[in-house]
Amino acid sequence: FLANTPFELAAKLSLLFHPRRWLSQKQRKLPRGVRIRLALQALGPIYIKFGQILSTRRDLLPDDISDELAKLQDQVPAFSSDQAIAIIEKELGAPIHQLFQHFNDDALASASIAQVHEATLFDGREVVVKVLRPDILPTIQRDVQVMYIMAKMLRRFWPDARRLRPVEIVAEFEKTILNELDLRREAANCSRLHQNFSNSDILIVPQVDWNFSRKNVLVMDKIEGLRMTDMQAMKDLGVNMKRLAELGVEVFFTQVFRDNFFHADMHPGNIFVKADNPDQPVWMAVDFGIMGSLSKEDQHYLAENFLAFFKRDYYRVAQLHVDSAWVSSDTRVEEFESAIRSVCEPIFEKPLAEISFGQLLINLFQTARQFNMEVQPQLVLLQKTLLNIEGLGRQLYPELNLWETALPYLEKWIKQKTGPLFFLEQLKQAAPKYATMVPEVPELVHKTIQSFSDTQKQIKKQNRQIAELRQTLENNQKNHNTLLLAVTCLLAAAIIFGLDGREPAILNGAPVLSWLLTIFGIAALLSIKNNNR
Repeated sequence: FLANTPFELAAKLSLLFHPRRWLSQKQRKLPRGVRIRLALQALGPIYIKFGQILSTRRDLLPDDISDELAKLQDQVPAFSSDQAIAIIEKELGAPIHQLFQHFNDDALASASIAQVHEATLFDGREVVVKVLRPDILPTIQRDVQVMYIMAKMLRRFWPDARRLRPVEIVAEFEKTILNELDLRREAANCSRLHQNFSNSDILIVPQVDWNFSRKNVLVMDKIEGLRMTDMQAMKDLGVNMKRLAELGVEVFFTQVFRDNFFHADMHPGNIFVKADNPDQPVWMAVDFGIMGSLSKEDQHYLAENFLAFFKRDYYRVAQLHVDSAWVSSDTRVEEFESAIRSVCEPIFEKPLAEISFGQLLINLFQTARQFNMEVQPQLVLLQKTLLNIEGLGRQLYPELNLWETALPYLEKWIKQKTGPLFFLEQLKQAAPKYATMVPEVPELVHKTIQSFSDTQKQIKKQNRQIAELRQTLENNQKNHNTLLLAVTCLLAAAIIFGLDGREPAILNGAPVLSWLLTIFGIAALLSIKNNNR
């Protein structure tokens, strides 16, 4: 596969790692897509996740590889049901038959981190039981350490890597995946997303059963729907694929900008479709181990960037990148604008099917390198999610106009966040906090006045001290000048007296000028003494 890519480095690597050199006779007969899937599968959870992301980008990969990588979304080989039951019983502290009316030994789905079993509670509710893979932490830690080594090598030996910040990217990934290994965090994520989309007509999120959820076990309501990967079933039912693709864009922007809490692992294996009304389908989400959020500053700059981008206001895009410090402050905005325009303009007003994202990514990379634009680690999850959503949109409805779908939503959000209604809403939310402070206002006013009075006194005291110090300095300067004058007079008197040629003992014969200078010098010394009193 690498040998056929346009990248010189990849082609050279393909010569070293060619299958004919390393694979057995049996392995050589397997299709290349199967070989790649099995390789990622054997390497472990982190590589499986990489394959999941790639599987959604059919514009970047041939169909035979994409089809195989799609199996990594929910068809990773499961671990034994005995192990799963042992983990459940240990975590919940009771035998499996006392916990569930029915428990299906066969895994419903299996992915990189955990697998899922169907079960029925004693109250009749249908649920799914998610069980973390046994002894997965050491595997994750080992792989992350390998990633750190590779990132540090890249940073040291590849100049562009410093701008791409590989070590920071790995650190962000490590934090994310370690959080994913605690199913209590996933339960909390699911609960929050469920609240955000309660009574929603665009996204359904299952409800967590907290009585049966622990660090290694998670129980939630079972959702019934079509798998997003089952395109033929949706077509047979007459599902409105255009509406379904547009919903994906709406779900993404709603999570990112309305709630600032988004599902960051939205590959097809984690998405189902409720198609009771085929013309008005609804998205259904599972697997909430990886969630993302943004700072208010990044959220605002992203919204402004998207809006300017969709309106082709490339100068505004360039200026926002400078304002947010995503590029250096000394970047010439006009030059950056021109570079962005040359990359982005060719893709506008085209459906996804006609856009070469592979070429676009290469051009954007070259532009970023030209202007030393650094990768923002806090945005990696968002970029990953955007790749997932765009990949899904391409599969569902290739004619989808991403820009046309997203623009009205962004304009509405910006208006809401900058208008008077938003200000009033912020004031309303803060009102309870300020209300609790009202009884303290008199004391705060008194303290403020007292503090102001004390400050004024302190300022007056400091002013007096400054005046005294200034006077002392002036006196010292006067004394210095007077002393210099006295020494000069006495020295001059001595010189004149010596030049007269008479005996020093005959004082009353000294020149008159010498006496006058001596008297003047003594008077100057006496004035210094008076100044110091």
